[in-house]
Amino acid sequence: MKTTVKQGTLTGTPTEVLVIPGYEDETNIGKATQPLDRNLGGQLTEMRKNGEFQGKPNQTVLIHTRGAIPAKRILLVGLGKRDDLTLDRVRQAMGTVAKRVSQAETRTCATTLLGLDRSGLWPDDLAQAMVDGMILGDYRFTPYRTDSANRKEPLSSMTILVDKPSLLNTVKRGIERGEATGEATCFARDLCNHPANVMTPSRVVEEAKKISKEKKVRLTVLNPAKMKQLGMGGVLGVGQASQHPPQFIILEYQGGKKGEKPIVFVGKTVTFDSGGISLKPSENMDHMKADMTGGAEVLATVRAAARLRLPLNVIGLLPVAENMPGGRATKPGDILTMLSGKTVEVQNTDAEGRLILADGLAYAGRLKPACVIDIATLTGACIVALGQFAIGMLGTDDSLKEQLKQAGECSGERVWEMPLWDEYFEQLKSDVADMRNIGGRGGGMITAALFLKQFVGKFPWVHLDIASTDWSASDRPCISKGPTAIGTRLLIQYLLNRVAKPQK
Repeated sequence: MKTTVKQGTLTGTPTEVLVIPGYEDETNIGKATQPLDRNLGGQLTEMRKNGEFQGKPNQTVLIHTRGAIPAKRILLVGLGKRDDLTLDRVRQAMGTVAKRVSQAETRTCATTLLGLDRSGLWPDDLAQAMVDGMILGDYRFTPYRTDSANRKEPLSSMTILVDKPSLLNTVKRGIERGEATGEATCFARDLCNHPANVMTPSRVVEEAKKISKEKKVRLTVLNPAKMKQLGMGGVLGVGQASQHPPQFIILEYQGGKKGEKPIVFVGKTVTFDSGGISLKPSENMDHMKADMTGGAEVLATVRAAARLRLPLNVIGLLPVAENMPGGRATKPGDILTMLSGKTVEVQNTDAEGRLILADGLAYAGRLKPACVIDIATLTGACIVALGQFAIGMLGTDDSLKEQLKQAGECSGERVWEMPLWDEYFEQLKSDVADMRNIGGRGGGMITAALFLKQFVGKFPWVHLDIASTDWSASDRPCISKGPTAIGTRLLIQYLLNRVAKPQK
């Protein structure tokens, strides 16, 4: 979808759908909407007074203008109460708009800058949220559909109208950011929506190769022989039973100064997780094609950093493997020697994500990073603890955690911190190795993160557990059923905030 900004009026803009926002519990229409209402014979005022349109969050009403104005239709969308308006409320409203416009089988729309009359919200941030929401709401995955009814054309364009020329460049900056975050999320969703017989470890490498064609991006791939030479027992152990060999992807974006410490992202990339010898139940096992969400989001984040030309050095690390049972599979009781030299007793082969991340974190330490953030669909315990609306966050650096919290509030992908106390490590002690890979039922999200901590060097580190948010059982305004790619915009917003407020 192409988004443009121009100076214009609601009554003079030709478009298929003109989107008009409204707040809850306000019966009077806004000053900017009054000329439009006059052209429509007071129809907007009447709908407000009779309660047909109440302005509740994501409420929509479609009106045909019958030639009264150049726009063919008007779509009213509710923003909720004015004092409660947030960037994410704007994003959700535009996601709803995208779905409603598509239902009307139209391809273009125009609107004003939603929320500009709400103090504390900046024009560029509002434009970013609007474009982001439209792209996310219009997302659909159809490559394997053969029936034309399920292959609707996506929205082609949106125009944002402003009344002051001074706003044009500011809004353009927000549009660019919104396009980058929205497209990055859709890219990650696509990767996770592809079935595991298509999205194999080698296919992930091919996707990384495409990204390496962006400016200032370089790709290195470690094959199994090189990983064995380095001693990556975690990645090799998880992937050794699969017919698709494991890979280790290093994707570097050099947008900052030479020698400047990089921000390193490590993404769990299990292209399919059967559980291995500790086989998962068959129910919902098809969801495990999305166990590579963390890695997909890291790829999307590096691509977005390059396309936004961010003045940062960013490195994405993807340990990639398919976790399968078989005669060569790692067995419960096996001991693996990791890249760091530490030994791990594998008591459950379905706790495989932490094994590949351990090698990824150890490798990150060799890059002299400014900080390291890993992101993974790691534990079912995260789902139990947080449900589907919060990302679990644990880490060693308070400043980094606060930065991610702020990025989460801005992007609408919120995090919630859990404790990372050393006392929990007692559950990970092994009789025969340095540690074991599971810590029992209690505090499963915490013990998994504490396992990862053993492979973290002397650098700021945060672990993000997205197992609670990576899959949606139903459609929502900005989320389609299936893989959500939640976490992508969080990482990109963290980078954007870091540019806006350079760290010491």
